Amino acid sequence: MAFFVVNPYLYHMATQLKNLSDFSHTTVPDGSAYHFAIAVAEWNAEVTGALYNGALATLQQHGVKEENILSVAVPGSFELTGAAEIILNKHPHLDAVICLGCVIQGDTKHFDFICDAVAQGLTQVGIKHSKPVIFGVLTTNDQQQAIDRAGGKHGNKGDEAAITAIKMADLAATL
Repeated sequence: MAFFVVNPYLYHMATQLKNLSDFSHTTVPDGSAYHFAIAVAEWNAEVTGALYNGALATLQQHGVKEENILSVAVPGSFELTGAAEIILNKHPHLDAVICLGCVIQGDTKHFDFICDAVAQGLTQVGIKHSKPVIFGVLTTNDQQQAIDRAGGKHGNKGDEAAITAIKMADLAATL
């Protein structure tokens, strides 16, 4: 067994610059048989618009037809839970709902309350409907971190959410 000594500075730099949206190490199923919704928050629109564009392009790149994608805008990330619930009630044929938003840390506890409520809420909607409800909400310390994860140096969380939706829809269909 070999042991390697890693320079902590180089390791830190390598992990900082990692493109989180690289899926070259995994197989992504064909998405052409599936139907998805994308719910996107309008708050922090520069960031959420980039997340949306990434998710939409990734779904289409993996065979999902435009007519099989329902797009819905909501005011903010907090409303994603209600939107996912409404969407799945009105469109039970959907295979997954991708929820995209961005909450940036501020000076108050508002950030903590919103992030916790959205994470818990989306989890509960998914469990209730036995459907994948994908958490594509950035929870960052500042605007630059959000930009870096919405098509910047760390990839696009929208791409990741779309890949997750396809993989989970395929899992549900094959079990």
